[in-house]
Amino acid sequence: MTPDTFIKMIAPAAQASSKITRIPASFTVAEAALESGWGASSLVTEACNLFGVKADASWLGDTVMMPTREYLNGQWVTVPAKWRKYPTWLASINDHAQFLLKNPRYQGAFVNCSDVEAFTNAIAKAGYATDPQYASKILAIIKVHNLAQFDAS
Repeated sequence: MTPDTFIKMIAPAAQASSKITRIPASFTVAEAALESGWGASSLVTEACNLFGVKADASWLGDTVMMPTREYLNGQWVTVPAKWRKYPTWLASINDHAQFLLKNPRYQGAFVNCSDVEAFTNAIAKAGYATDPQYASKILAIIKVHNLAQFDAS
């Protein structure tokens, strides 16, 4: 799938979610693109999981076990992980929004951030991913693909 096709497929849902959650639509689209390899990852094809949301003890839905790459102690390692499994991409988008909204470690992004760059940096700093370049990768996707257009009211 091309980036343009991927963006067209999820931008409307990201915009609808943004109106309710205040999560910038550009962030949702860019994070989904990064985490899912533009919709092509095994996690997407097997579990409709666009954002790499792991299944912790609070998750009551279906799961799938798959390896993941984590940046630990200054190096990339592959480790097994238990992931949330969704019936649709829309379910993934909606659950991802709730995951960010309900998790106390991400609250600073909603309270202190007035633009997508600050929001992205706050989510990354709060530990969404282990990749030290996570925020810069998301922001680059937003810029290259002009995703800020989806944040306009």
